[in-house]
Amino acid sequence: MNCLSLCVLCVLRGEMSGIDAAVEAALARGDCPGAVVVVVRRDEVVYRKALGHRAVTPETVPMTADTVFDLASLTKPVATGTAVMHLIERGKLKLDDPVAKHWPAFAANGKEAVTVGQLLLHTSGLTADNDLKDYAGGRAKSLDRIAAALKLEAPAGSRFRYSDVGYIVLGELVERITGKPVDRYAREHVFEPLKMADTGFRPDPKRVAPTGKREGKIILGEVHDPRAFALGGVAGHAGLFGTADDLARYARMLLRGGELDGVRVLKPETVKLFTEAHEVPEGKPSDPPKKLLRSYGWDVDTAYTAQRGEGFGKTDGFGHTGFTGTSVWIDRPTQTAVVILTNRVHPDDKGNVTRLRREVGTAAAKAVGADP
Repeated sequence: MNCLSLCVLCVLRGEMSGIDAAVEAALARGDCPGAVVVVVRRDEVVYRKALGHRAVTPETVPMTADTVFDLASLTKPVATGTAVMHLIERGKLKLDDPVAKHWPAFAANGKEAVTVGQLLLHTSGLTADNDLKDYAGGRAKSLDRIAAALKLEAPAGSRFRYSDVGYIVLGELVERITGKPVDRYAREHVFEPLKMADTGFRPDPKRVAPTGKREGKIILGEVHDPRAFALGGVAGHAGLFGTADDLARYARMLLRGGELDGVRVLKPETVKLFTEAHEVPEGKPSDPPKKLLRSYGWDVDTAYTAQRGEGFGKTDGFGHTGFTGTSVWIDRPTQTAVVILTNRVHPDDKGNVTRLRREVGTAAAKAVGADP
């Protein structure tokens, strides 16, 4: 790196002070016990800091930058979505494939027309979450109930409704097509090639940030999401754990068109397919139209984009959030990625980091000179 580049990095790091202020204010409000934030700009990490605490009970543990977090719904794009794109790239799956082509039992109860693309866009018509009782009796019985018993809430393709069930189905498709569960397929084709050493399912609890409670005990090293937990810790919608540094590497790969450190994970055209915006319908067909944007795996402009903040543009970026307090935003024009990892559900499931996400995104956009 030359002297000019070093100077630019120093200036950027100085201008990121707004992130410190946003996180410290969130900690003071009790919105989360701690946070790790990493910002990438033009393929360089320009901000990396851990603030607050990893745990506050049964003992206080300081937050560290290498803390492993329950990534919650970041599982959807980072593990499942990337695996699906990898299969599409290899010709083993198509966006317009009916799910029932690969999982015949799924056609029951009017679901025969639901496509892979609709699952990725959350326009399948499936419910957001089916009853927890459906997950009794183990993984096989749970998936059988999804395939055979679930009905659509709306005609396939008619509306956008964020659905965990849809990504559970996608995770099952990965296994049915490859013979490998989604955790193994993602590890072999995404995480290991990218050297994301701390990213995976069912982690060693060492360095893991605890989340909420299950049966009166703090959850540590097990997935917080009850449906993913019932499925054995591996599901298409939740169950992934990882660090901010690993997610920064993943984001750099996408910003570089699918390649990092000489290793290609996806082709440039596949990255474009994965991340470019598509309009999705909201509500009933009789409702006044509202323009919402999703990509095949990522949010672009809906009610789920607080982490974009007020500086990055609304159509040229993409990102995702996770229930436990995690988020990623990637802005193409400025070649910026903002990773925010918290365990806001620790210790009592009452934290809220919507404001923190918005303020950190705004501060990062200002620092890199984004033009909304």
